[in-house]
Amino acid sequence: MGDAMSGQLVFPNLRYASPRSAIEFLSSAFGFDVHFIVDADDGDVEHAQLLVGTNLVFLSRDHEADRYGMHSPEVLRGTTQALCIRVPEGELAQHQAHAETSSARILNPVHKSLAGVLEYTCADPEGHVWTFSSYAGE
Repeated sequence: MGDAMSGQLVFPNLRYASPRSAIEFLSSAFGFDVHFIVDADDGDVEHAQLLVGTNLVFLSRDHEADRYGMHSPEVLRGTTQALCIRVPEGELAQHQAHAETSSARILNPVHKSLAGVLEYTCADPEGHVWTFSSYAGE
């Protein structure tokens, strides 16, 4: 990859049945910022990029005939992935409380994981699973 490559190397791409609602939720509940939006002809969102700190998470509209077979957990009735995002240890309880008041479904409240870090896990309204953790990549 060479020295010219720096910064983010992995860009998660999630599918949502209602991307505009997902953007509103992710911004409100988790504090993500909109970086880029491509609007669809019907006024919803076809594709968006959200900033999580200095990293991007992509989200795209769910299409029945998605060429990659990717779908919203709402469509799949479950999910095949979870995203883990670092939050300073001292902010986790407040982060969880805010997420919960913003309609996140808490799946596992703040606890010390087997790896010895504090974390909590929740699901967004369409069922994507998000873990917020003090894990710093060590």
